Amino acid sequence: MRMMSRRALLAGSAAGASAALLPAAPTAAAKPKAATTCASYRAEYHFTVPDQWKNDPQRPIWIDGEYHYYYLYNADYLTGGTTAGTAWRLATSADLVSFTDRGIAVPKDTTPNGDVWSGSAVVDDDNTAGFGAGTVIVIATMAPDGGAQAQYLYYSTDNGRTFTNHGTDPVLPNPGVQDFRDPKVIRDEERGRWVMTLAENDKVGFYHSTDLKSWTYVSGFIKGGIGVLECPDLFRIRAADGAWKWVLGASANGKGSGLPSTYAYWTGAFDGTTFTPDASDPQWLDHGWDWYAAVTFEKRDANGTVDPAARYAIGWLNHWDYANTTPTIDCDGFNGTDSIVREVTLQRAASGTYYLASRPVAALDDHVSRTVNLGDLEVDGTRPLDYSGTAYELTTEITWDQLTGAGLQLRLSADGGRHIDAGIYNDYAFVNRRNTVNPDSSGNWQESRSPFDPSARTVRLRILVDRTSVEMFVDDGRYVHSVEAFPYLADTGLALFTIDGTAVFRNTVIREFTA
Repeated sequence: MRMMSRRALLAGSAAGASAALLPAAPTAAAKPKAATTCASYRAEYHFTVPDQWKNDPQRPIWIDGEYHYYYLYNADYLTGGTTAGTAWRLATSADLVSFTDRGIAVPKDTTPNGDVWSGSAVVDDDNTAGFGAGTVIVIATMAPDGGAQAQYLYYSTDNGRTFTNHGTDPVLPNPGVQDFRDPKVIRDEERGRWVMTLAENDKVGFYHSTDLKSWTYVSGFIKGGIGVLECPDLFRIRAADGAWKWVLGASANGKGSGLPSTYAYWTGAFDGTTFTPDASDPQWLDHGWDWYAAVTFEKRDANGTVDPAARYAIGWLNHWDYANTTPTIDCDGFNGTDSIVREVTLQRAASGTYYLASRPVAALDDHVSRTVNLGDLEVDGTRPLDYSGTAYELTTEITWDQLTGAGLQLRLSADGGRHIDAGIYNDYAFVNRRNTVNPDSSGNWQESRSPFDPSARTVRLRILVDRTSVEMFVDDGRYVHSVEAFPYLADTGLALFTIDGTAVFRNTVIREFTA
Protein backbone atom coordinates (compact mmCIF):
# COMPACT_ATOMS: atom_id res chain seq x y z
CA MET A 1 0.00 0.00 0.00
CA ARG A 2 0.93 3.67 -0.12
CA MET A 3 3.57 4.76 2.33
CA MET A 4 4.20 8.39 1.51
CA SER A 5 7.71 8.66 2.93
CA ARG A 6 7.17 5.25 4.51
CA ARG A 7 10.18 5.42 6.78
CA ALA A 8 9.21 8.85 8.08
CA LEU A 9 5.67 7.69 8.84
CA LEU A 10 6.86 4.69 10.79
CA ALA A 11 9.43 6.61 12.82
CA GLY A 12 8.55 8.65 15.90
CA SER A 13 5.17 7.25 16.84
CA ALA A 14 4.15 10.06 19.18
CA ALA A 15 4.06 12.77 16.55
CA GLY A 16 0.51 12.08 15.47
CA ALA A 17 -1.05 11.57 18.91
CA SER A 18 -2.81 14.92 18.98
CA ALA A 19 -6.16 14.14 20.57
CA ALA A 20 -6.30 16.14 23.79
CA LEU A 21 -7.85 13.40 25.88
CA LEU A 22 -5.44 10.65 24.88
CA PRO A 23 -2.78 9.50 27.33
CA ALA A 24 0.61 11.01 26.58
CA ALA A 25 2.52 9.03 23.98
CA PRO A 26 6.30 8.49 24.03
CA THR A 27 8.64 10.56 21.95
CA ALA A 28 10.61 8.85 19.21
CA ALA A 29 13.51 8.17 21.58
CA ALA A 30 11.38 7.11 24.54
CA LYS A 31 10.26 3.66 25.56
CA PRO A 32 6.66 2.79 26.43
CA LYS A 33 5.67 2.55 30.06
CA ALA A 34 5.46 -0.87 31.57
CA ALA A 35 1.98 -2.36 31.26
CA THR A 36 1.69 -2.47 35.06
CA THR A 37 1.72 1.34 35.35
CA CYS A 38 -1.59 1.93 33.57
CA ALA A 39 -4.67 0.09 32.38
CA SER A 40 -4.49 -1.76 29.08
CA TYR A 41 -6.26 -0.66 25.92
CA ARG A 42 -5.31 -3.86 24.08
CA ALA A 43 -8.31 -5.41 22.32
CA GLU A 44 -9.93 -8.35 24.10
CA TYR A 45 -10.87 -10.48 21.08
CA HIS A 46 -9.46 -8.73 18.00
CA PHE A 47 -6.04 -9.45 16.55
CA THR A 48 -3.33 -7.07 17.77
CA VAL A 49 0.39 -6.93 17.05
CA PRO A 50 2.46 -8.18 20.04
CA ASP A 51 4.54 -4.98 20.14
CA GLN A 52 5.62 -1.98 18.11
CA TRP A 53 3.69 -1.44 14.84
CA LYS A 54 1.53 -3.22 12.28
CA ASN A 55 -0.37 -2.04 9.24
CA ASP A 56 -1.41 -3.93 6.09
CA PRO A 57 -2.75 -7.46 6.44
CA GLN A 58 -1.36 -9.83 3.82
CA ARG A 59 -3.72 -12.44 2.39
CA PRO A 60 -3.64 -15.52 4.66
CA ILE A 61 -2.84 -18.90 3.09
CA TRP A 62 -3.76 -22.40 4.26
CA ILE A 63 -0.92 -24.77 5.19
CA ASP A 64 -1.15 -28.00 7.20
CA GLY A 65 -4.54 -27.32 8.77
CA GLU A 66 -4.09 -23.69 9.74
CA TYR A 67 -4.09 -20.23 8.26
CA HIS A 68 -0.77 -18.45 7.91
CA TYR A 69 -1.47 -14.77 8.42
CA TYR A 70 1.31 -12.39 7.42
CA TYR A 71 1.22 -8.67 8.09
CA LEU A 72 3.47 -5.63 7.79
CA TYR A 73 5.45 -5.18 11.01
CA ASN A 74 8.00 -2.58 12.12
CA ALA A 75 10.15 -3.65 15.05
CA ASP A 76 11.72 -0.17 15.21
CA TYR A 77 8.53 1.87 15.39
CA LEU A 78 9.14 3.36 18.83
CA THR A 79 12.76 4.28 18.18
CA GLY A 80 12.62 5.13 14.47
CA GLY A 81 15.89 6.10 12.85
CA THR A 82 17.43 4.49 9.80
CA THR A 83 15.88 1.08 10.52
CA ALA A 84 12.29 2.27 10.28
CA GLY A 85 10.19 0.33 7.79
CA THR A 86 8.34 -2.95 7.58
CA ALA A 87 9.01 -6.66 7.45
CA TRP A 88 6.45 -9.48 7.21
CA ARG A 89 5.53 -11.01 10.56
CA LEU A 90 3.59 -14.27 10.82
CA ALA A 91 0.76 -15.48 13.04
CA THR A 92 -1.04 -18.80 12.62
CA SER A 93 -4.61 -19.75 13.46
CA ALA A 94 -6.94 -22.70 12.99
CA ASP A 95 -10.13 -20.71 13.65
CA LEU A 96 -9.24 -17.06 12.80
CA VAL A 97 -10.10 -15.89 16.32
CA SER A 98 -7.18 -17.22 18.34
CA PHE A 99 -3.73 -16.57 16.83
CA THR A 100 -0.22 -17.76 17.69
CA ASP A 101 2.67 -15.41 16.99
CA ARG A 102 5.47 -16.97 14.91
CA GLY A 103 7.82 -14.00 14.61
CA ILE A 104 9.29 -12.37 11.52
CA ALA A 105 9.02 -14.42 8.32
CA VAL A 106 10.20 -12.05 5.57
CA PRO A 107 12.92 -9.82 7.06
CA LYS A 108 13.69 -6.22 6.21
CA ASP A 109 17.03 -4.59 5.44
CA THR A 110 18.81 -7.88 4.69
CA THR A 111 19.40 -6.81 1.09
CA PRO A 112 20.26 -3.41 -0.45
CA ASN A 113 16.55 -3.11 -1.33
CA GLY A 114 15.62 -2.26 2.26
CA ASP A 115 12.23 -2.95 3.83
CA VAL A 116 9.39 -5.08 2.49
CA TRP A 117 5.96 -3.66 1.64
CA SER A 118 2.65 -5.29 0.76
CA GLY A 119 2.26 -8.18 -1.65
CA SER A 120 0.92 -11.72 -1.47
CA ALA A 121 1.94 -15.28 -0.71
CA VAL A 122 1.01 -18.37 -2.73
CA VAL A 123 1.77 -22.07 -2.40
CA ASP A 124 3.49 -23.30 -5.57
CA ASP A 125 2.10 -26.84 -5.55
CA ASP A 126 3.26 -27.64 -9.09
CA ASN A 127 6.81 -26.26 -8.74
CA THR A 128 6.26 -23.67 -11.46
CA ALA A 129 9.00 -21.44 -10.01
CA GLY A 130 11.56 -24.23 -9.69
CA PHE A 131 12.12 -24.05 -5.94
CA GLY A 132 10.31 -27.32 -5.28
CA ALA A 133 6.69 -28.45 -5.07
CA GLY A 134 4.91 -26.86 -2.13
CA THR A 135 7.30 -23.93 -1.83
CA VAL A 136 5.66 -20.79 -0.47
CA ILE A 137 6.35 -17.84 -2.75
CA VAL A 138 6.00 -14.22 -1.67
CA ILE A 139 5.98 -11.40 -4.21
CA ALA A 140 6.09 -8.02 -2.52
CA THR A 141 6.85 -4.40 -3.31
CA MET A 142 10.17 -2.85 -2.35
CA ALA A 143 11.50 0.63 -3.10
CA PRO A 144 15.29 0.69 -2.66
CA ASP A 145 16.48 3.96 -1.09
CA GLY A 146 12.98 5.39 -1.40
CA GLY A 147 13.15 5.15 -5.16
CA ALA A 148 11.11 3.32 -7.77
CA GLN A 149 8.61 0.76 -6.52
CA ALA A 150 9.09 -2.71 -8.01
CA GLN A 151 8.14 -6.32 -7.23
CA TYR A 152 10.57 -8.77 -5.64
CA LEU A 153 10.39 -12.50 -4.87
CA TYR A 154 11.06 -14.39 -1.64
CA TYR A 155 10.63 -18.14 -1.17
CA SER A 156 10.19 -20.53 1.75
CA THR A 157 10.87 -24.26 1.91
CA ASP A 158 9.77 -24.64 5.55
CA ASN A 159 6.02 -24.16 5.07
CA GLY A 160 6.11 -20.40 5.13
CA ARG A 161 7.91 -19.88 8.44
CA THR A 162 11.09 -18.26 7.07
CA PHE A 163 11.89 -16.80 3.65
CA THR A 164 14.96 -16.29 1.47
CA ASN A 165 15.30 -13.58 -1.13
CA HIS A 166 15.54 -14.62 -4.78
CA GLY A 167 18.42 -12.31 -5.52
CA THR A 168 18.22 -8.53 -5.42
CA ASP A 169 16.74 -7.85 -8.86
CA PRO A 170 12.98 -7.35 -9.23
CA VAL A 171 10.81 -9.96 -10.95
CA LEU A 172 8.69 -7.06 -12.19
CA PRO A 173 10.69 -3.82 -12.65
CA ASN A 174 9.12 -0.39 -12.53
CA PRO A 175 8.21 0.86 -16.03
CA GLY A 176 8.75 4.50 -15.06
CA VAL A 177 5.71 5.36 -12.93
CA GLN A 178 5.31 6.59 -9.35
CA ASP A 179 2.67 4.15 -8.07
CA PHE A 180 3.50 0.53 -8.79
CA ARG A 181 2.82 -1.67 -5.79
CA ASP A 182 0.84 -4.22 -3.77
CA PRO A 183 0.96 -7.28 -6.08
CA LYS A 184 -1.83 -9.80 -5.53
CA VAL A 185 -1.23 -13.16 -7.23
CA ILE A 186 -3.79 -15.88 -7.94
CA ARG A 187 -3.56 -19.16 -9.85
CA ASP A 188 -5.54 -19.42 -13.11
CA GLU A 189 -5.84 -23.21 -13.26
CA GLU A 190 -8.02 -23.11 -16.38
CA ARG A 191 -5.25 -21.48 -18.42
CA GLY A 192 -2.24 -22.89 -16.57
CA ARG A 193 -0.71 -19.58 -15.46
CA TRP A 194 -0.47 -17.07 -12.67
CA VAL A 195 -2.33 -13.75 -12.69
CA MET A 196 -1.17 -10.67 -10.81
CA THR A 197 -3.17 -7.54 -10.02
CA LEU A 198 -1.09 -4.45 -9.24
CA ALA A 199 -1.99 -1.01 -7.85
CA GLU A 200 -0.98 1.71 -10.31
CA ASN A 201 -2.54 4.97 -9.09
CA ASP A 202 -6.08 5.02 -10.59
CA LYS A 203 -5.50 1.75 -12.42
CA VAL A 204 -5.31 -1.91 -11.47
CA GLY A 205 -2.85 -3.57 -13.82
CA PHE A 206 -3.14 -7.24 -14.85
CA TYR A 207 -0.07 -9.40 -15.51
CA HIS A 208 0.57 -13.02 -16.54
CA SER A 209 3.35 -15.42 -15.61
CA THR A 210 4.01 -19.15 -15.95
CA ASP A 211 6.83 -19.29 -13.38
CA LEU A 212 6.24 -16.40 -10.91
CA LYS A 213 9.63 -14.97 -11.91
CA SER A 214 8.82 -13.26 -15.22
CA TRP A 215 5.70 -11.16 -15.72
CA THR A 216 3.94 -9.68 -18.77
CA TYR A 217 1.46 -6.80 -18.70
CA VAL A 218 -1.84 -7.72 -20.41
CA SER A 219 -4.53 -5.16 -19.46
CA GLY A 220 -5.67 -2.54 -16.97
CA PHE A 221 -8.84 -1.52 -15.15
CA ILE A 222 -9.09 2.24 -14.59
CA LYS A 223 -11.31 4.05 -12.09
CA GLY A 224 -10.80 7.70 -11.18
CA GLY A 225 -12.49 9.86 -8.59
CA ILE A 226 -12.01 7.64 -5.53
CA GLY A 227 -8.38 8.36 -4.75
CA VAL A 228 -5.31 6.24 -5.35
CA LEU A 229 -6.16 2.54 -5.63
CA GLU A 230 -4.17 0.26 -3.32
CA CYS A 231 -4.02 -3.38 -2.23
CA PRO A 232 -6.01 -4.84 -5.16
CA ASP A 233 -7.94 -8.09 -4.83
CA LEU A 234 -9.38 -10.50 -7.41
CA PHE A 235 -11.43 -13.64 -6.81
CA ARG A 236 -14.29 -15.76 -8.13
CA ILE A 237 -17.27 -16.62 -5.93
CA ARG A 238 -20.60 -18.43 -6.31
CA ALA A 239 -23.68 -16.44 -5.32
CA ALA A 240 -26.48 -17.72 -3.13
CA ASP A 241 -28.63 -18.12 -6.25
CA GLY A 242 -25.98 -20.29 -7.93
CA ALA A 243 -24.57 -17.64 -10.27
CA TRP A 244 -20.80 -17.17 -10.51
CA LYS A 245 -19.17 -13.76 -10.41
CA TRP A 246 -15.66 -12.38 -10.41
CA VAL A 247 -14.98 -9.62 -7.91
CA LEU A 248 -12.28 -6.97 -8.25
CA GLY A 249 -11.52 -5.00 -5.10
CA ALA A 250 -9.13 -2.27 -3.99
CA SER A 251 -8.61 -0.04 -0.99
CA ALA A 252 -9.41 3.54 -1.94
CA ASN A 253 -9.77 6.87 -0.18
CA GLY A 254 -13.13 8.19 -1.35
CA LYS A 255 -13.45 10.85 1.38
CA GLY A 256 -12.93 13.68 -1.10
CA SER A 257 -15.97 12.47 -3.04
CA GLY A 258 -18.15 11.86 0.00
CA LEU A 259 -17.54 8.13 -0.24
CA PRO A 260 -15.98 5.65 2.20
CA SER A 261 -12.24 5.26 2.56
CA THR A 262 -12.17 1.49 2.79
CA TYR A 263 -12.53 -1.43 0.33
CA ALA A 264 -14.21 -0.62 -2.99
CA TYR A 265 -15.30 -3.54 -5.16
CA TRP A 266 -16.90 -4.35 -8.48
CA THR A 267 -18.70 -7.55 -9.47
CA GLY A 268 -18.28 -8.62 -13.08
CA ALA A 269 -16.56 -11.01 -15.49
CA PHE A 270 -12.90 -11.95 -15.96
CA ASP A 271 -11.64 -13.83 -19.02
CA GLY A 272 -8.15 -14.40 -17.66
CA THR A 273 -6.88 -11.14 -19.12
CA THR A 274 -9.54 -8.43 -18.83
CA PHE A 275 -12.00 -7.60 -16.05
CA THR A 276 -15.40 -6.27 -17.18
CA PRO A 277 -17.48 -4.74 -14.35
CA ASP A 278 -21.25 -4.98 -14.06
CA ALA A 279 -21.31 -1.25 -13.24
CA SER A 280 -18.74 1.54 -13.45
CA ASP A 281 -19.18 2.76 -9.87
CA PRO A 282 -17.98 0.55 -7.04
CA GLN A 283 -19.79 -0.81 -4.04
CA TRP A 284 -18.08 -0.71 -0.64
CA LEU A 285 -17.45 -3.62 1.69
CA ASP A 286 -17.33 -1.27 4.67
CA HIS A 287 -18.87 2.18 5.24
CA GLY A 288 -16.88 3.09 8.37
CA TRP A 289 -13.70 5.12 8.57
CA ASP A 290 -11.29 2.38 9.56
CA TRP A 291 -11.25 -0.78 7.44
CA TYR A 292 -8.27 -0.23 5.18
CA ALA A 293 -5.81 -2.42 3.25
CA ALA A 294 -8.30 -5.26 3.59
CA VAL A 295 -7.72 -8.68 2.04
CA THR A 296 -10.06 -11.55 1.26
CA PHE A 297 -8.98 -15.18 1.29
CA GLU A 298 -10.28 -18.72 0.84
CA LYS A 299 -12.67 -20.22 3.35
CA ARG A 300 -11.63 -23.81 4.06
CA ASP A 301 -13.05 -26.54 6.25
CA ALA A 302 -10.99 -28.64 8.66
CA ASN A 303 -9.95 -30.92 5.80
CA GLY A 304 -8.77 -28.00 3.68
CA THR A 305 -11.66 -28.10 1.21
CA VAL A 306 -12.40 -24.68 -0.29
CA ASP A 307 -15.94 -23.29 0.02
CA PRO A 308 -16.77 -21.77 -3.41
CA ALA A 309 -19.66 -19.73 -1.98
CA ALA A 310 -17.80 -17.81 0.74
CA ARG A 311 -14.55 -16.07 1.54
CA TYR A 312 -13.01 -14.58 4.64
CA ALA A 313 -11.84 -10.98 4.97
CA ILE A 314 -9.75 -8.96 7.42
CA GLY A 315 -8.86 -5.26 7.44
CA TRP A 316 -6.52 -2.88 9.26
CA LEU A 317 -8.52 -0.97 11.91
CA ASN A 318 -6.78 2.32 11.24
CA HIS A 319 -6.36 5.02 8.61
CA TRP A 320 -3.38 6.95 7.31
CA ASP A 321 -5.06 10.25 8.21
CA TYR A 322 -4.31 9.54 11.89
CA ALA A 323 -2.28 6.35 11.85
CA ASN A 324 -0.08 7.23 14.86
CA THR A 325 -2.88 8.29 17.20
CA THR A 326 -3.75 5.59 19.73
CA PRO A 327 -3.66 5.11 23.52
CA THR A 328 -2.18 1.63 23.08
CA ILE A 329 1.27 3.15 22.55
CA ASP A 330 1.53 4.53 26.05
CA CYS A 331 0.20 1.65 28.13
CA ASP A 332 0.76 -1.36 25.90
CA GLY A 333 3.75 -0.50 23.72
CA PHE A 334 2.11 -1.21 20.38
CA ASN A 335 0.11 0.35 17.55
CA GLY A 336 -1.79 -2.11 15.38
CA THR A 337 -5.25 -3.68 15.62
CA ASP A 338 -7.24 -5.57 12.99
CA SER A 339 -10.94 -5.95 12.38
CA ILE A 340 -12.67 -9.15 13.31
CA VAL A 341 -12.33 -11.73 10.55
CA ARG A 342 -15.59 -11.75 8.63
CA GLU A 343 -17.21 -14.26 6.29
CA VAL A 344 -18.20 -12.75 2.96
CA THR A 345 -20.89 -14.14 0.65
CA LEU A 346 -22.35 -12.96 -2.66
CA GLN A 347 -26.04 -12.05 -2.61
CA ARG A 348 -28.52 -10.82 -5.22
CA ALA A 349 -30.71 -7.84 -4.36
CA ALA A 350 -34.32 -7.50 -5.52
CA SER A 351 -33.06 -5.02 -8.13
CA GLY A 352 -30.86 -7.73 -9.63
CA THR A 353 -27.61 -6.21 -8.37
CA TYR A 354 -25.10 -8.58 -6.81
CA TYR A 355 -23.38 -7.47 -3.63
CA LEU A 356 -21.10 -8.84 -0.93
CA ALA A 357 -22.63 -9.43 2.50
CA SER A 358 -20.53 -9.82 5.66
CA ARG A 359 -20.89 -11.47 9.03
CA PRO A 360 -18.37 -12.12 11.83
CA VAL A 361 -16.49 -15.40 11.57
CA ALA A 362 -18.59 -18.26 12.97
CA ALA A 363 -15.78 -19.44 15.25
CA LEU A 364 -16.54 -16.52 17.57
CA ASP A 365 -19.30 -18.76 18.93
CA ASP A 366 -16.61 -21.08 20.32
CA HIS A 367 -15.02 -18.26 22.33
CA VAL A 368 -18.07 -17.03 24.25
CA SER A 369 -17.25 -16.60 27.94
CA ARG A 370 -20.50 -15.03 29.10
CA THR A 371 -24.01 -14.50 27.69
CA VAL A 372 -26.54 -11.95 28.95
CA ASN A 373 -30.04 -12.41 27.51
CA LEU A 374 -32.08 -9.23 27.92
CA GLY A 375 -35.08 -10.36 25.87
CA ASP A 376 -37.51 -7.78 24.43
CA LEU A 377 -37.15 -4.20 25.64
CA GLU A 378 -39.60 -1.36 24.92
CA VAL A 379 -37.97 2.03 24.57
CA ASP A 380 -39.39 5.54 24.30
CA GLY A 381 -36.56 8.03 24.69
CA THR A 382 -33.47 6.70 26.49
CA ARG A 383 -33.32 3.47 28.49
CA PRO A 384 -30.09 2.63 30.36
CA LEU A 385 -29.36 -1.09 30.66
CA ASP A 386 -28.14 -2.99 33.69
CA TYR A 387 -24.93 -3.98 31.94
CA SER A 388 -21.41 -2.58 31.81
CA GLY A 389 -18.41 -3.62 29.77
CA THR A 390 -15.61 -2.57 27.44
CA ALA A 391 -15.59 -5.57 25.08
CA TYR A 392 -18.67 -7.45 23.93
CA GLU A 393 -21.11 -8.20 21.11
CA LEU A 394 -24.72 -7.01 21.13
CA THR A 395 -27.43 -8.31 18.82
CA THR A 396 -30.97 -6.99 18.59
CA GLU A 397 -33.84 -6.48 16.18
CA ILE A 398 -35.50 -3.07 16.47
CA THR A 399 -39.14 -2.79 15.36
CA TRP A 400 -41.46 0.25 15.35
CA ASP A 401 -44.59 1.79 13.86
CA GLN A 402 -43.38 5.37 13.59
CA LEU A 403 -40.18 7.10 14.67
CA THR A 404 -37.25 9.15 13.37
CA GLY A 405 -34.35 7.14 14.76
CA ALA A 406 -33.31 4.39 17.13
CA GLY A 407 -30.15 2.74 18.33
CA LEU A 408 -27.64 2.35 21.12
CA GLN A 409 -25.30 4.47 23.19
CA LEU A 410 -22.14 2.38 23.54
CA ARG A 411 -19.29 2.89 26.06
CA LEU A 412 -21.44 5.39 27.93
CA SER A 413 -19.84 7.49 30.69
CA ALA A 414 -21.40 7.68 34.16
CA ASP A 415 -22.52 11.28 33.60
CA GLY A 416 -23.96 10.46 30.15
CA GLY A 417 -21.70 12.97 28.39
CA ARG A 418 -19.45 10.52 26.54
CA HIS A 419 -20.71 7.73 24.29
CA ILE A 420 -20.59 6.19 20.80
CA ASP A 421 -23.95 6.16 19.02
CA ALA A 422 -24.96 3.44 16.58
CA GLY A 423 -28.27 2.81 14.86
CA ILE A 424 -30.59 4.26 12.21
CA TYR A 425 -31.88 7.76 11.55
CA ASN A 426 -34.43 8.47 8.80
CA ASP A 427 -32.93 6.92 5.65
CA TYR A 428 -29.47 5.95 6.85
CA ALA A 429 -27.70 3.71 9.33
CA PHE A 430 -24.81 5.28 11.21
CA VAL A 431 -22.03 5.04 13.75
CA ASN A 432 -21.10 8.34 15.44
CA ARG A 433 -17.96 8.66 17.56
CA ARG A 434 -18.08 12.44 18.06
CA ASN A 435 -18.99 12.26 21.76
CA THR A 436 -16.05 10.17 22.86
CA VAL A 437 -12.28 10.25 22.48
CA ASN A 438 -11.30 9.29 18.94
CA PRO A 439 -8.39 9.71 16.52
CA ASP A 440 -9.91 12.32 14.21
CA SER A 441 -8.68 15.68 15.51
CA SER A 442 -10.06 17.41 12.39
CA GLY A 443 -13.64 16.69 13.41
CA ASN A 444 -14.56 15.88 9.80
CA TRP A 445 -14.87 12.11 10.02
CA GLN A 446 -17.06 11.49 13.02
CA GLU A 447 -20.24 9.89 11.64
CA SER A 448 -20.23 7.14 9.02
CA ARG A 449 -23.43 6.46 7.08
CA SER A 450 -24.94 3.80 4.83
CA PRO A 451 -28.36 3.63 3.11
CA PHE A 452 -31.41 2.42 5.01
CA ASP A 453 -35.05 2.01 3.97
CA PRO A 454 -37.23 3.40 6.81
CA SER A 455 -40.37 1.86 5.33
CA ALA A 456 -39.14 -1.52 6.56
CA ARG A 457 -39.87 -0.42 10.14
CA THR A 458 -37.40 -2.96 11.39
CA VAL A 459 -33.62 -3.34 11.49
CA ARG A 460 -31.32 -6.05 12.79
CA LEU A 461 -28.07 -4.86 14.34
CA ARG A 462 -25.05 -6.89 15.33
CA ILE A 463 -22.45 -4.70 16.99
CA LEU A 464 -18.96 -5.76 18.06
CA VAL A 465 -17.45 -3.49 20.71
CA ASP A 466 -13.84 -3.77 21.84
CA ARG A 467 -11.58 -1.43 23.76
CA THR A 468 -10.67 0.73 20.77
CA SER A 469 -13.24 -0.16 18.10
CA VAL A 470 -16.86 -0.59 17.07
CA GLU A 471 -18.03 -2.75 14.13
CA MET A 472 -21.72 -2.63 13.24
CA PHE A 473 -23.32 -5.17 10.88
CA VAL A 474 -26.70 -4.00 9.55
CA ASP A 475 -29.45 -6.51 8.65
CA ASP A 476 -27.88 -9.24 6.49
CA GLY A 477 -24.48 -7.55 6.62
CA ARG A 478 -24.75 -5.78 3.29
CA TYR A 479 -23.63 -2.69 5.15
CA VAL A 480 -20.90 -2.70 7.80
CA HIS A 481 -19.33 0.18 9.72
CA SER A 482 -15.85 -0.32 11.23
CA VAL A 483 -14.71 2.59 13.38
CA GLU A 484 -11.83 3.35 15.74
CA ALA A 485 -12.65 5.07 19.03
CA PHE A 486 -10.81 5.42 22.33
CA PRO A 487 -13.34 5.73 25.18
CA TYR A 488 -12.00 6.00 28.71
CA LEU A 489 -11.81 2.52 30.19
CA ALA A 490 -14.13 3.80 32.92
CA ASP A 491 -16.83 4.46 30.31
CA THR A 492 -18.60 1.10 30.43
CA GLY A 493 -22.30 1.95 30.31
CA LEU A 494 -24.87 0.96 27.70
CA ALA A 495 -28.24 2.48 26.82
CA LEU A 496 -30.94 2.13 24.17
CA PHE A 497 -32.60 5.15 22.59
CA THR A 498 -35.38 6.20 20.23
CA ILE A 499 -36.12 9.56 18.62
CA ASP A 500 -39.71 10.73 18.05
CA GLY A 501 -41.37 7.41 18.79
CA THR A 502 -41.42 4.05 20.53
CA ALA A 503 -39.62 0.89 19.48
CA VAL A 504 -39.16 -2.64 20.75
CA PHE A 505 -35.62 -4.01 20.86
CA ARG A 506 -36.35 -7.70 20.38
CA ASN A 507 -34.17 -10.69 21.32
CA THR A 508 -31.47 -8.44 22.76
CA VAL A 509 -28.43 -10.53 23.64
CA ILE A 510 -24.95 -9.55 24.85
CA ARG A 511 -22.00 -11.93 24.54
CA GLU A 512 -18.45 -11.58 25.83
CA PHE A 513 -15.47 -13.42 24.36
CA THR A 514 -12.02 -14.70 25.24
CA ALA A 515 -9.58 -15.14 22.38
